[in-house]
Amino acid sequence: MNKLPLLLLLLILASFESAEAQRIMGAAIFGVNASQVDGDEVYGYKKFGFNTGLSAIVPFNDKWAVSIENVYSEKGARQRRKYLDSLDGSYDLKLNYLEVPVLLHFTDKDIVTFGAGMSWSRLVKVSEQRNSIEMPATTLESGIYNSSDINLLLDIRFRVFERLRFNARYAYSLSPIATREVVDSKTGRPNIRDQYNGLFSFRLIYVFNERYSRENRRQSSQPQI
Repeated sequence: MNKLPLLLLLLILASFESAEAQRIMGAAIFGVNASQVDGDEVYGYKKFGFNTGLSAIVPFNDKWAVSIENVYSEKGARQRRKYLDSLDGSYDLKLNYLEVPVLLHFTDKDIVTFGAGMSWSRLVKVSEQRNSIEMPATTLESGIYNSSDINLLLDIRFRVFERLRFNARYAYSLSPIATREVVDSKTGRPNIRDQYNGLFSFRLIYVFNERYSRENRRQSSQPQI
């Protein structure tokens, strides 16, 4: 099941005819996530992790394009130690996913690109520590966290120079990733709460085949004699 995102990406690329394939741009992605889990009483985007992978970009013209990615994305939540005793108040949740984002993009003046879309993610690793102690019950097999996560995405990209882009992205779960009992920080009482992934991603995107893609689109748009 963990190979599904890569197989989906390869299937989409293979579905284009050779002439159309010359328009497709590839991209290598490397960056970081700053994430939190809403509903867990741990506040702030303090969990940092990698966001890295590959992308295929299919332009319709010089302004509009659609992209699909296959990325490894590390999410979760984190709180540093607050006390010196054994119950130190620390918390560390790791939720690592293989993710397939699909976005529609609009480029303004060949400088800034706005995008919106959705992603499907498959959970591939989970671990949890409370008070610096590993929670053995929190595993992939336990089913505490859902195996899939669907996110809404908002995306902006700036051309740094030629093929290199700087990308900032916001993502949020559309459905709960877990339903867990947590202790309310205000009342001290346990509550059952739905939890959601929320994160900001900051990435560098290196684009391949951009010049050939643009030349191919312009040649295709010229009237045939």
